[in-house]
Amino acid sequence: MPDMIGIVGASGKLGGATLSALLKYDLAAPASIVAITSSQPGSPKWCSFAEKGVAVRHGTFEDQSSLETALQGVDKFFLVSTPRIQLDFNDAPEGSGREKHHYVAIDAARKAGVRHIVYSSLAFRNPSKSGVMRAHIRTEAYLSSLTDVQVTIVREGLYNESWPLYLGYYDPAGDERETVWLAGDGMICWTAIEDLGLGNALILTSPMEDWAGTTVYLSTTPDTAKSLKDVAALVARRRGKDVRVEIVGRQEHNRHYVQDRKMDAAAVEWWSHTYEALEDGKCLIDDATLSKLLQSKGKKPVPMEETVAAMVSET
Repeated sequence: MPDMIGIVGASGKLGGATLSALLKYDLAAPASIVAITSSQPGSPKWCSFAEKGVAVRHGTFEDQSSLETALQGVDKFFLVSTPRIQLDFNDAPEGSGREKHHYVAIDAARKAGVRHIVYSSLAFRNPSKSGVMRAHIRTEAYLSSLTDVQVTIVREGLYNESWPLYLGYYDPAGDERETVWLAGDGMICWTAIEDLGLGNALILTSPMEDWAGTTVYLSTTPDTAKSLKDVAALVARRRGKDVRVEIVGRQEHNRHYVQDRKMDAAAVEWWSHTYEALEDGKCLIDDATLSKLLQSKGKKPVPMEETVAAMVSET
């Protein structure tokens, strides 16, 4: 009997790409997949999962018992990190950031008898000054302390599709800025979400002993890495007008986005530490694991040029 695979966050970008890859490449039968959602039976989201032939169960990070019920009979659990980034704001202390939701899901899985947890972390090398990594580091530490369940930590490459966030909250549909102010820059091994989905799916359907007890990076390799200045040049080429990056330091970066562009101060402060990590080279990842996994299915990584061209409106 094949392992039952549970996915929380299956309606999100990464979880959805992983579910799609499991089905597209016939890696797992629909009946052996459990999509865990916060939606209710009969809702459009619920029905969209059911139409794929997968089992659909209700569960939320706010209710551990709901996740414990949803995970009954699941052998491998793909824990996609919670999107509630506001939990991390204002230097959230241990147990109060996004890791709070992760701990709930992990403990629910243990109580439900799950044998293997695969956790979606992020591809910043540690130690990292990035605020976005804080909850991941705490979650990784908790998982590493466990002895009653097998664990695989997958540090997912920074999404190709997330470049607008890194490029000063750039609007691909019509941003008018010719100069984008940033707190820093560095080389990034950008990775397409669909490629990460296939990589995750292959890990989830491999024998447990192949990945248990490991921390692995899924990202493109340094030969294709691009800085934010490089990305701005791709945007400029697509739009047919100048778009450049100016490095102004974190303090001026924060002032600009909070005061001039009227963004939330807590969110800007939390995010701006990311640029310190980029300056430190923490997103230049030398790991060929994803390339090998994709090659096993005859696939090459989606290049950043293709993603930018698809997302940016021509002027």
